[in-house]
Amino acid sequence: MEALKISYGVTNVSLLASSRDTSISLFPFLSKKIGCVCTVRFPRNGKFLLRDNRVTLHAQFLRSTVSRYKGATRVSATLETVSAGEILPPPLDSSSDPPPLFDGTTRLYISYTCPYAQRVWITRNCKGLEDKIRLVPIDLQNRPAWYKENVNPANKVPALEHNNEVKGESLDLIRYVDSHFEGPSLFPDDPVKKEFAEELFSYTDTFNKAVVSSLNGKINGASDAFDHIEKALSKFDDGPFLLGQFSLVDIAFAPFIERFEPVLLDVKNYDITSGRPKLTAWIEEMNKIEAYKRTRHDPKEHVERYRRRFLGN
Repeated sequence: MEALKISYGVTNVSLLASSRDTSISLFPFLSKKIGCVCTVRFPRNGKFLLRDNRVTLHAQFLRSTVSRYKGATRVSATLETVSAGEILPPPLDSSSDPPPLFDGTTRLYISYTCPYAQRVWITRNCKGLEDKIRLVPIDLQNRPAWYKENVNPANKVPALEHNNEVKGESLDLIRYVDSHFEGPSLFPDDPVKKEFAEELFSYTDTFNKAVVSSLNGKINGASDAFDHIEKALSKFDDGPFLLGQFSLVDIAFAPFIERFEPVLLDVKNYDITSGRPKLTAWIEEMNKIEAYKRTRHDPKEHVERYRRRFLGN
């Protein structure tokens, strides 16, 4: 018999299968995590596959400990968070060793829950750079000391390690990734659109502050901020995005609107799409973009995180 122990966050699942079996069902566990029934397959190369009719997920035996007793083999493995075929590594914390810094590998230091880091993560995905830029998630609640000492003195994410340098600030990084790496361009050539893009980049902080202030006060600031976005979406008629066609500007706003929509509805009973057809269409189109979808969180998680942080519940 083979015993496979799978760890997913704080959830541990132990499964048994005959060595003659080709697969075992994981539906009681994984169906709750990714909404489908999956199987585990045991090939000889030290990896197993999780397979369903939508996506094939790979997980590697990172810390395999094999001990034989009474003819049985026990195998311990870590199942990492998986996104559309990409293995997302677990966050590094104060107990984690640092990666081999400045070894020629391009690394994007992020937090899976940080909207600023999500901007760069989306850009990376849109450029098709999953194999070129390695994600290194940091646990922001228990940050490793080496991150501040050796990577980013500001001790913030995102940060990009590239060409033996570390760069920060999300808006700078999405431009940098777009201009310094291969893949489709995410910034327009049209000078009129470029000028408007700069206006919208400059507005991002004002937008975020106005909405956050409204979460703890009157809704007027958020209402004005989303009216501004609705008006911006009306400027160009060659597509549903802020510059007509999808661009870095949409990426700059998307992580925040993703959070503000469910949180405002929960805390203020305020629907940001009501009376704003352009914004409604923008959200619908953004949610069709696979590179963005792979970075999204469940809206309930955003609400719970906000309530813990700001309301203490």
